[in-house]
Amino acid sequence: MRLRQAGLAIAEDPAALEAFYRRHIDAVTRFVARRVDDPHLAADLTAEVFLAALDSAHTYRAAAGSEIGWLYGVARNTLSAERRRAYREARATGRIVGRRLMDPDDVSRMVDRIDAEAPARRAFAALAELPEGERAVLELVAIDQLTVPEAAAVLGIRQGTARVRLHRARRTLRHVIPPVVMEGLA
Repeated sequence: MRLRQAGLAIAEDPAALEAFYRRHIDAVTRFVARRVDDPHLAADLTAEVFLAALDSAHTYRAAAGSEIGWLYGVARNTLSAERRRAYREARATGRIVGRRLMDPDDVSRMVDRIDAEAPARRAFAALAELPEGERAVLELVAIDQLTVPEAAAVLGIRQGTARVRLHRARRTLRHVIPPVVMEGLA
């Protein structure tokens, strides 16, 4: 089912929304857990990704890539918005507040998910030295397992540009990241 058609349905049909959510919740949770180490924030951001997807489902174009590729684009935007918000709040108050309480089982599952994604967060730290464009393509292709065309669509760039950025990122990291880790980025 194409998301454009499903997008209209997920806004109007609870069963279509539930099916869409079940198809993609694990992938989105992993995506967020690789980038956030707080279980409460990870759970909140995962929910925000689906709310944003529901609001913007009309923007999906099947020719531009898969549902998950589009959803990762929504997730990147949601994470960027959260980072900007947290920066403003931290700057103003010096601390982050307003976390909602989670059930102990929910916290335990989120902690397990965050622990499982710890190696990916360490790799992200090594990738932090790359220029943003190269790092974004590498993350989407090597870590989130999108194709180069899908990554290009998520980032709104041409496929050729994405391929060049991916090549440069891999070439740069070859000298920085141990060979065992590089195998996962190839």
